[in-house]
Amino acid sequence: MSAPRSEYLALRSEYLAPTSILDADHPAVAAYAAGHADPGGDPLATAVRLFHAVRDDLRYDPYGVITTVEAVRASSALEARRGWCVSKAALLTACCRALGIPARVGFADVRNHLSTARMREMMKTDVFYWHGYSSIWLEGRWVKATPAFNRELCEKFGLLPLDWDGRSDSLYHPFDREGRRHMEYVRERGEFADVPLERMRETWRREYPHLEAGRGGIEGDFDADVLAENEPR
Repeated sequence: MSAPRSEYLALRSEYLAPTSILDADHPAVAAYAAGHADPGGDPLATAVRLFHAVRDDLRYDPYGVITTVEAVRASSALEARRGWCVSKAALLTACCRALGIPARVGFADVRNHLSTARMREMMKTDVFYWHGYSSIWLEGRWVKATPAFNRELCEKFGLLPLDWDGRSDSLYHPFDREGRRHMEYVRERGEFADVPLERMRETWRREYPHLEAGRGGIEGDFDADVLAENEPR
């Protein structure tokens, strides 16, 4: 059910405003958003174009998870041309806001049945807490968009790339191309006007006590590891 228009009007400014992480007012973010806007000015078409741009222009790199404001910031992901689920969702959300499309960030805990050996060693679990996605207001309702895995990575890993039409939720596939278990949603965390970084770090300190909260990141090349582990035997 779509939200009442009064609720939308009351919250509209909150989901359009730039923040320190969702820096929609950053010149590079604003220019990137404008460069992918629908020529006809249609918000839905614009959001879809932005989704595919962020999905494929930025390499997905979970090895680069560093839980600081600067590292998660939308403009930082854009400058690096790589990011993980939260920073890529931050960029998509910020780009929508830059073009006047209300957007927020959503989170869920997911069980990742396919990852690299290096990641499994680092995480010591297959549960990824606070996986991030975007939630975008289109045609009178909120629609989920997950721009994390770029198409090239999906081809290397044998995954099904996520598409999005702006009308139905874009969520991780439960199985890969060969029918192996992939992603399983285990808990919804909610949707927020800004990235709740301190709440996320609190969870990570509890669930990943072996990792140093606020720093994170591991040495290695994620794409190279994916290729090595998926070479024909």
